[in-house]
Amino acid sequence: MRERVAIVTGGGRGIGRATVLRLAADGLSVVVNYRSDAEAAGQVAKLIVESGGAAVTHQADIADVAGIRTLFDVAENTFGGVDVVVHNAYAMYNKPIAEATDDEYERSFAANTKATLVMLREASTRLRTDGRFIYISTLVTRAGKPTTGLYSASKAAGEQLVRTFAREIASRRITANSVLPGQTETDAWRDSPVEIRRLAELIPLGRVGRPDDIANMVGFLASDQAGWITGQSFIVDGGTSL
Repeated sequence: MRERVAIVTGGGRGIGRATVLRLAADGLSVVVNYRSDAEAAGQVAKLIVESGGAAVTHQADIADVAGIRTLFDVAENTFGGVDVVVHNAYAMYNKPIAEATDDEYERSFAANTKATLVMLREASTRLRTDGRFIYISTLVTRAGKPTTGLYSASKAAGEQLVRTFAREIASRRITANSVLPGQTETDAWRDSPVEIRRLAELIPLGRVGRPDDIANMVGFLASDQAGWITGQSFIVDGGTSL
């Protein structure tokens, strides 16, 4: 059987890290992308290699077109091709629309929308048949939460690109789906137990999400079992949006 290979952007921390570990546990070789935290990316790649898997790290800013292309180059040159792309990296500016600057708009859409377009464009010719494209979006594209206007709008545009791409690439049996995490525990939140408890009280299942909760959905969508699912957006939020 052909070795399956994944690219995970923003793969050193949080949801990206959990996704890298899940895909590696499922037998995929992984290119772990990072922008600035080489140590975190290196640690997760080391864990995989020490457990008998295959992983390499690669620095690239997903807001840079040339950087995105190099991710595919590394996957092809190191492992022979690309079967799964998990586009997780993002930029967020939290402020009211009335205070948002033109520069913040440009940066947000460059990192969250243009980068998704370029990733899809590269994937259209470089993903192998039966490949998977999985876009990590956000629940706030559905919520209209104050101060998240730039982030939610730019991520929602990415979702629409993925939905259209799913139609355009279907003849090669490549699927494309989005995953929309709800409140998910971050490194910073681990030092804020009061905030975690407050948020947990608002979630029907009684806790905030963990990175593994999101990675499990990604792992399913990357698997053979999800071969007839495409163009969909999956909310993973513990019931918050009910």
